Amino acid sequence: MLSREEVEITLKGGVSALNLTVTDVFIDLPALLIELEQNRQRLEAVSDIAMLCTTVADLKQAHASGRLGYVWGQQNSLAVEDDLRHLQTLKRLGIRILQPTYNQINKLGYGAPFKGDADKGITPLGHQWIEEMTRLKLIMDLSHCGHRTASDYLAAVKVPVVISHANAYAVCPSLRNKTDDHIRAVAKTGGLIGGVMWSPAVRHDKRPTMDDFLNHIDHMIKVGGVDHVAWSSDITEGKFPTRERWEKSYGPKGYDPAITGVLGSWYTYEDRMNIDYQSLGHTPRIWDGMKKRGYSQTDIEKVMGGNWLRVMRDVWGE
Repeated sequence: MLSREEVEITLKGGVSALNLTVTDVFIDLPALLIELEQNRQRLEAVSDIAMLCTTVADLKQAHASGRLGYVWGQQNSLAVEDDLRHLQTLKRLGIRILQPTYNQINKLGYGAPFKGDADKGITPLGHQWIEEMTRLKLIMDLSHCGHRTASDYLAAVKVPVVISHANAYAVCPSLRNKTDDHIRAVAKTGGLIGGVMWSPAVRHDKRPTMDDFLNHIDHMIKVGGVDHVAWSSDITEGKFPTRERWEKSYGPKGYDPAITGVLGSWYTYEDRMNIDYQSLGHTPRIWDGMKKRGYSQTDIEKVMGGNWLRVMRDVWGE
């Protein structure tokens, strides 16, 4: 997501800022620091059309200058679970959004594939993580948490939190999606949930369309309110993974078969993406679809990015 071609395609889609998972999610701290520096160098190579954003003022500057603003995030706290003081270092290096866990068990809680009694919820260290994240004014993201773990975190936080990329469980019962109780709880914190284009979280019985995605947006707005719903692509722009790599990662028998193995036979390498959305360059189709469903321009702009700016301002204080 940091090549010139990828940035240019994203900008042509009318996207002026995005939250980038800046390093691999399953690595320790030394490896994370190496990847972080490598991506900083990549970003510097396209600094004429992209920039790192660590404040709301930076995001506004990126938009005004026609550059793509990157908000760096990490979808796992595995690299800091042995010493939460490292969160301060990650902040100094530019990271502004973190998740406690990514589809796995770690010292902070349980990931999305764990359901029922297998998800034992937040841990004592998870409560300490909340305290440190709050102190550092970093955004807490619960996207890949299991249902009980997400509920525990939402009950414990005292600041706005996000579910940056997940859909409505009531519309599509994927373990990666969140329940109506989660949606209401995240809204109560002043945070948001970002509807996601990733097919396994949109529909299971057949290849999803734009209407299937918008059904999630409709439901989440009905449950949580338009001030607490945003949009997320959760797709990789530019160079796509090979068939072999996809089969081992997000294919039906990949990392998390409890999430990707429950889809119909339609879910293949060729048809894995939404019929109406395979690139960030297709983003205007979302806004066109919302207009057709009767949303006002004001509400569309909230989902486009206005709600994100509010949450970032409330958490970062900048």
